Amino acid sequence: MTRIPRGAAQFKWRRQRQQKARRWPTLNLVALMDVFTILVFFFLAHSVDGGTEAANQLVVLPESIAQQEPRETLIVMITPDTILLQGEVIVAVDQIEVVADSIDPLHAALQAQLSDDAAVDGAREVTIMGDRSVPFEVLNRVMQACKLAGYDNISLAVIQRVPGAG
Repeated sequence: MTRIPRGAAQFKWRRQRQQKARRWPTLNLVALMDVFTILVFFFLAHSVDGGTEAANQLVVLPESIAQQEPRETLIVMITPDTILLQGEVIVAVDQIEVVADSIDPLHAALQAQLSDDAAVDGAREVTIMGDRSVPFEVLNRVMQACKLAGYDNISLAVIQRVPGAG
C-alpha cells in the first residue's frame, strides 16, 4: 500500500483548481473589425480622385506626364466607332463628311449644350477624350467643331505617366 504524504491531497486539489481557473488567451475581434471597417470606408472614399473620365472602357487614352488635375467640363468622347457628347451618341465616325472642316451634328449638339448651360464668358470649356487609334484628322475636325460652337478652352484627356518611365 502506498502512503500519500501529508498535505499531498491538498496540493492535488489546488493544482486541479488552478487548471480549471486557467484561461486560454482569446483574440478580441470587435476592435479588429472596427479597424478594418474604417479602412474599407477610407479606401472607398479616396479611391476616386478625378479619374472618372479615364475609367471609361470605351476609350484608350494616350499617356502624358502633366501634373495638373482635370476640371469638371463638357466631355466629347471619340471612340473608334462613334463620337459621344456627355455619353450620348452624336454621330458615327464613318458617317463624317469628308469635304467639311467641321462635324455638323457635333457642332449642333455643342451649340444646344451651350444654350442649355448659359455659361459665363471664359467658362466655356470642353474636354476631348480621343482613343489612341483615332486618326488625327478626326480629332482635328472635332476640335474645329468645338471652336466653331463657341468653346474656346479645349483640353485633351490623357493618362498620367510617371516621369522618366519609358
